[in-house]
Amino acid sequence: MQIINGKKIAEEILTKIKSEVATLPFTPVFCDILVGEDPSSVQYVKMKANAATSVGIKFHTANFPSAITTDELVKEIKLLNKIENMCGIIAQLPLEEHIDKRAILDAISPDLDVDCLGVVASNKFYDGENALGFPSAMACMTVLDSLNLDLKNKNIVVLGQGDLVGRPVTALLKFRGLDPKIIRSKTEGREKLIKDADVIISGIGKGKYITGDMVKDGAVLIDAGTSESNGSIVGDIDLESVKEIAGFISPVPGGVGPVTVATLLNNVLIVAKNLNKNKHE
Repeated sequence: MQIINGKKIAEEILTKIKSEVATLPFTPVFCDILVGEDPSSVQYVKMKANAATSVGIKFHTANFPSAITTDELVKEIKLLNKIENMCGIIAQLPLEEHIDKRAILDAISPDLDVDCLGVVASNKFYDGENALGFPSAMACMTVLDSLNLDLKNKNIVVLGQGDLVGRPVTALLKFRGLDPKIIRSKTEGREKLIKDADVIISGIGKGKYITGDMVKDGAVLIDAGTSESNGSIVGDIDLESVKEIAGFISPVPGGVGPVTVATLLNNVLIVAKNLNKNKHE
């Protein structure tokens, strides 16, 4: 079994972003909105801030107390939308329970929606009209593409149809003319579908759900699921149990995760290049 090195793939993307950012006549700004002080969220925001800074993108801090109301946060986002050279805004999820998530995601200007979670950007993506894409789903495809496989006659299975991975990755596969099989919790005969799959992309967030007896020899396993287990982060795939059977696997952590951050920043770069073009028209 070969473990796919997501950190290496991410470094290659970040190196390319850095060289392109350096050619811009302005410094792009990126913002990850943080509400409250959840330790995991704080850590994720810090990681994205460090990655942005490392490629020459300025990180704009926007931290708000957990008691902030939906209306107050929407007003703050409208101000963020107007910051000069702003090229990407995301809201760190999950938000506090009293906050209307849909209102917050839709308050981000569609042109700056680098997570694609607002209705306008999301619809454009599914219509095939958006230059931006869902970072986690795009990262899954980048990881898969790094293997240089001919996917045309491969039996591809996608576990889950969540907003971040399952649904958009299914769309990306279909955009390429591929016909993935979708597995939901109520799908009948799912064990056989998984066992017959040449490629499995999973983003269900069920720790170590896929075990060695469930996959066929040489299967390619792209793991985009994360869940906590005994204080550490694990994926949907039980690495130990599949290692003698799978052909390739993206591990958790160190697989799809780093590539997702790099893809997010590449979305910021796409916005920055559009902004630069518009400034000179």
